[in-house]
Amino acid sequence: MDLQTAASRVERLREEIEKHNYNYYVLDCPTIPDYDFDMLLQELTDLEEAFPELQSDTSPTRRVGGEAKNTFAPVHHEVQMGSLQDVFDMEELQAFGQRVQESAENPVYIVEPKIDGLSVSLEYRDGIFVRGSTRGDGITGEDVTENLRTVRSIPLKLREPLPFLEVRGEVYMPRSSFDKVVARQMENEEEPFKNPRNAAAGSLRQKDSRVTATRGLDIFVFNIQQIQGKDLQGHKQSLEFLQSLGFKVVPSFKAFTKIEEAVGEVQQIGENRYSFPFDIDGAVIKVDDFSQRVVLGATSKFPKWAVAFKYPPEEKETILRAIHVQVGRTGALTPTAEFDPILLAGTTVSRAVLHNQDFINEKEIALGDTIVVRKAGDIIPEVVSVKAHCGAPVYQLPDTCPSCGSPAERVEGEAVLRCVNMSCPAQMARGLIHYASRDAMDIDGMGPALVHQLIAGDKVHSAADLYLLDMETLAGLERMGKKSAQNLLSAIEASKSRGLPRLLYALGIRGIGQKAAQLLAYRFGTLHAVICASEEEIAAIDGFGEINAKAVKDFFNIKQNRMLTARLEQLGIDTSCKKAPETGDALKGMTFVLTGTLPNLSRSQAKALIEGAGGKVSGSVSKRTSYVVAGEESGSKLTKANELGIPILDEAGMLQMIQKDNGTENTNS
Repeated sequence: MDLQTAASRVERLREEIEKHNYNYYVLDCPTIPDYDFDMLLQELTDLEEAFPELQSDTSPTRRVGGEAKNTFAPVHHEVQMGSLQDVFDMEELQAFGQRVQESAENPVYIVEPKIDGLSVSLEYRDGIFVRGSTRGDGITGEDVTENLRTVRSIPLKLREPLPFLEVRGEVYMPRSSFDKVVARQMENEEEPFKNPRNAAAGSLRQKDSRVTATRGLDIFVFNIQQIQGKDLQGHKQSLEFLQSLGFKVVPSFKAFTKIEEAVGEVQQIGENRYSFPFDIDGAVIKVDDFSQRVVLGATSKFPKWAVAFKYPPEEKETILRAIHVQVGRTGALTPTAEFDPILLAGTTVSRAVLHNQDFINEKEIALGDTIVVRKAGDIIPEVVSVKAHCGAPVYQLPDTCPSCGSPAERVEGEAVLRCVNMSCPAQMARGLIHYASRDAMDIDGMGPALVHQLIAGDKVHSAADLYLLDMETLAGLERMGKKSAQNLLSAIEASKSRGLPRLLYALGIRGIGQKAAQLLAYRFGTLHAVICASEEEIAAIDGFGEINAKAVKDFFNIKQNRMLTARLEQLGIDTSCKKAPETGDALKGMTFVLTGTLPNLSRSQAKALIEGAGGKVSGSVSKRTSYVVAGEESGSKLTKANELGIPILDEAGMLQMIQKDNGTENTNS
């Protein structure tokens, strides 16, 4: 390659890498897999080394990361949160070992898995957690202390009160938590997270820490950035010390005296990578001895005492046998590829979502093609490309709904086709399943199988019809005994009093999740007021926006939807909402634990009251618990509270504390 060609390629690579850097570090929304990005960066590094005259201080090879967002308070890292040099084959690992041995006598290597998450700093003063921040660009991060407090594996108080300690860890989302979050997103027809790392990043940067608390985040701590009051000689000793303080440290770290053994461990981790309950994107080899690290030093970009080995994503070829089209509760037609089963990233897969016609056209997918499949983030199967075309025409989505035969149309500005028939059986089924779900109207016993039975038997056509069901109708259904029928009818009756926030969510308005439904209900108070509100009034709600406002107005502009809500109101469904809870300070600084069954309040209602008065609700009893609120059939939490001498309240006592409001009267009306 001549200089002119190299210069042109370097310029294009820098532009592309900076674009991906921005997407990853600033937007937290990467658009290419890590491995592809690493290959681009490696190509640029190689070209700059081959043509030194093309090197530049503004090249992405000179940067640690990307820019920090400014939506959270900035935090300056006294000790830079840098990155390690990536290597991609075993020969490079061997070469790293040889370089180390030239400068360090009898080095010990520590090998540990590289967790695929979001890097954070945790700071402690006198043993108390005082601040947590993201890595950002390595020099300036963001203050996410309150969100990190919701990660239960982070100790809020150390077992030894060191004057000062700063540690670095990786916040991640376990696969089990990721599956639950994605299932909720899919049920609500929201855009699901692509992988656990995206989910962890998005969850940690929530403005509302209560949302973060529901996401099941975890952390592994892997390094001490700064420490006072303790002298440590090596990395292994540091990890063991961190464990003794109460930290959850990076798992499966091992020490080796030979680089060949360390390389073997890297290979072993790679072979077992899918057996971990969390994602890893590589393995790290570090020199253990801190004094040897000082001797080895660093380049302008990376330390010379450690490298990160990156595993390539596993891809496999298979034959596309069929494409099935499913209809969602808002009428969206989603094509799903069905292919010969393959073992991929530890599990057997045979299906992958094809998203929409644009996706199919872009890859020129046809039945019978040999396709390449991988798991996005090692989790969600996706079709990467077509390896070999069989000669068949590119697949076209039907222009009619596969469920009801009605026309399927593409709305301007959207990529999906939608069935226009509001009475479509598939839409109806998905809508009723959502309506009865736990977070919506919470009709226990009204699962998918029963919903399909009711629709197939022409028993229900809308949510309103659920409230007309009786024993006689239910008795004729499969697997429906008298007791089950009675329990179901009781659950349906109980759902009438769920209130406006849940009802708005249950209606399945596109883009309106639980939080948006709550905001809408608190702002307008009644369903009638919501229906009559203008698009501008809805958009003015803090945290709502124009897109959601239009979705609400579009929904209620449909006559069939207005008729449904009118019927629900006639059938006795509560369409009103209590005033949004005002945050008081009667319980500020107090932590409560709820146990047993309260006489009048559900656990969620009690929790809302406590939080509305400035208190916090914890799931476990500890010395930091202020009060335990106990109802009937209280269990081990009450026992532990008595052992620790924690004050016990009943429901009435809790309500009395809230109403006191620190002895002042609230004059706001």
